Amino acid sequence: MTKIKFGTDGWRAIIAQEFTVDNVARVSVAVAEWVVRNHPGNTRIVLGHDCRFAGELFAQTCAKVFVSRGIEVHLAQGFVSTPMVSLGAQRVQAGMGVILTASHNPPSYNGYKLKGIHGGPLIPEEVQQVEDMIPDAHGVDLDAIDLAQARKDGLLKHIALEDMYVEHVEKSFDMKAIRECGMRWGYDAMYGAGQNVVRRLLPDAALLHCDYNPSFMGQAPEPIHKNLQEFSALIKQGGIDCGLATDGDADRIGLYNGRGEFIDSHHIILLLIHYLVKYKKFTGKVVVAVSTTPKVKKLCEHYGLEYSVTKIGFKWISGLMITEDVLLGGEESGGIAIKGHIPERDGIWMGLTIWEFMAKSGKTLDELIQEVYAIVGPFAYDRNDLHISEALKQQVLKNCAANAYTRFGDLEVRRLETIDGYKYHFDDEQWLMIRASGTEPVLRCYAESGTMAGAQAILAACKQAIGA
Repeated sequence: MTKIKFGTDGWRAIIAQEFTVDNVARVSVAVAEWVVRNHPGNTRIVLGHDCRFAGELFAQTCAKVFVSRGIEVHLAQGFVSTPMVSLGAQRVQAGMGVILTASHNPPSYNGYKLKGIHGGPLIPEEVQQVEDMIPDAHGVDLDAIDLAQARKDGLLKHIALEDMYVEHVEKSFDMKAIRECGMRWGYDAMYGAGQNVVRRLLPDAALLHCDYNPSFMGQAPEPIHKNLQEFSALIKQGGIDCGLATDGDADRIGLYNGRGEFIDSHHIILLLIHYLVKYKKFTGKVVVAVSTTPKVKKLCEHYGLEYSVTKIGFKWISGLMITEDVLLGGEESGGIAIKGHIPERDGIWMGLTIWEFMAKSGKTLDELIQEVYAIVGPFAYDRNDLHISEALKQQVLKNCAANAYTRFGDLEVRRLETIDGYKYHFDDEQWLMIRASGTEPVLRCYAESGTMAGAQAILAACKQAIGA
């Protein structure tokens, strides 16, 4: 019997090993019981899947379990993104939203994410409640459950999540300005779930990897530069002013300037705050994960905004977004949410916000970044994912916990943050963070300096210090 655990963002496992019909059914039994217990007058679940292998099969498995418990299932037709399911859960006021996705994980994985009635990740305490309720065996005769009959009985309904999302975008953005500003947009779906929506919203955009391919051509659909070489090369050919990439379930953003240079999430977060406050006159608190640049705090101080730091995992940010007046919540991984939308990461929404900023200002992305630099100063960031042995990983974490690292290369540690992982602060606003991934068997190392060469030197010093 597999022990099923929800990590940083959902339960993820390799298809046909641990991610099986039986295990999906076990989780679904717990979800159903939790909804019945916690939303007795509202036993509805919005259900969808992304582009991954066997998504439809696993979604049908969930649906069978849910209807067997008398739950009204609102099932999306075809693949959908995570933000679409979250929006649907909020609009339908469903006791739970479920999307079958492994987000940015390699193609061999699938996963199971839980969404709350508020339109964002289920809060950590509630996720733990579901996990604690997962039975050793599901006890459901799946073959005996007829979904066609459930549809006739009104327990299974189809929900047009893509239409709902497109309508929400059209009402929330100046799409006319974005479409007619004279700038050309590029979009790399990474074979993920954002492809149909962007094709509908921006038919004239330059589209890449907007085809159905459950194997993602063997590439993990994570929108970081090393995975987006083809997209970068396309932009470098000229004619594209800004490029947007999203991950497998379209909740994370990757961004490129008109020269095909990758713009990391730290810069995106700063650009969004700058646009929302200075140009759109929004207010509210900024909440970021501990792996995010300290420049965010600097910008918040400039604009008089409250600022707080959370553990890594958007579920920690989402919890604050539903109880407080939050302008922006963001993570280093490219998961960002802003006021005016749901408390959920949404790569397409963030991309459209940046494009609206460019369209309405008439400025290039580089020019807008210079506006931010004028306030917080220039900086560069890089990350290294170390695929090391479990033994070495545990030793490094043990050393971190024992304060064994007092310097990295020429840099002396001045301050250590331990909110989540280990964030070492040096002089000149430089820092290094070491943390074990919550979704993959890797050790993540993050670094920031005044230049890219400086950030990479810190990562090299880190690698040497830990013996990797």
